[in-house]
Amino acid sequence: MRDGPVSTRVRILPPNDPRQYDDLAGEWWRPDGAFAMLHWLARARAALVPPAARPGAVLVDLGCGAGLMAPHLAGKGYRHVGVDLTRSALEQAATHGVTVVAGDATAVPLTDGCADVVAAGELLEHVPDWRRVVAEACRLLRPGGLLVVDTLNDTALARLVAVEVGERLPTVPRGIHDPRLFVDARELVVECARYGVALRVRGIRPELWGTLTWLARRTVGGAGRRPAGREPRIRPTWSTAVLYQGRGVRHG
Repeated sequence: MRDGPVSTRVRILPPNDPRQYDDLAGEWWRPDGAFAMLHWLARARAALVPPAARPGAVLVDLGCGAGLMAPHLAGKGYRHVGVDLTRSALEQAATHGVTVVAGDATAVPLTDGCADVVAAGELLEHVPDWRRVVAEACRLLRPGGLLVVDTLNDTALARLVAVEVGERLPTVPRGIHDPRLFVDARELVVECARYGVALRVRGIRPELWGTLTWLARRTVGGAGRRPAGREPRIRPTWSTAVLYQGRGVRHG
């Protein structure tokens, strides 16, 4: 896969077409690649997961991709099980210690109550029926289990920031989102409550200065080279209008 802007390296496909992830298979673990921001989000998502409370605890990572949460879960005591449809991504996840399962997040081939934690990061805005994914995530949780999600809100501002602006950045693939699938935060809270999960949501965003300096370093260094300095952090923000996290425990 040659260097250059992400948009020149992929086929012309409909928005949100999953075949993009095969075309971009070499980008998953590049710190300055097409999925750089997913690394930042994986770190923030893993920070919501406490150390395992029992031996043999299982964390099911829905839409795990190439297993970007794995380094941030190391030492927390979970068996990390990753579920995804993209086999090229699962092959990479397996090399990072993830127990991989090829499957659809709307019909996960795992047993009821098998998980102490279910994570669904940057997934709900990519599936045709996010409510079915929520139902599956809650089915997999044992009583007292923790659900962790992050996704894009169904707002005009999210469509502007994530698609009109975000997909013009040099590290974001064009057409990776279909804004018609973005998930209203209030509806997600209500849907989780149907299954006994009291989800609490908060807005998040990449730190502004860190992101600008990261982009500047990447531009100076060129594609394919690791930008000097640390990656930008994901910070809480007062507004859920664009990007938000949810965390909730299943009762009963």
